[in-house]
Amino acid sequence: MAKKGNRVQVILECTEHKNSGLPGTSRYISTKNKKNTPERLELKKYNPILKKVTLHKEIK
Repeated sequence: MAKKGNRVQVILECTEHKNSGLPGTSRYISTKNKKNTPERLELKKYNPILKKVTLHKEIK
């Protein structure tokens, strides 16, 4: 039986990499509870292309 609830998968994309003009993207998949956090998620994650921790925002 499938799980019921408000937990959904979200895609996080690097904001600094997007503005730098370098090829490729840094994306992570995470989950969040839509009921507790209705706004877009922002997390600091490691970007392997820039080789540093950057801000990743939810897309879609």
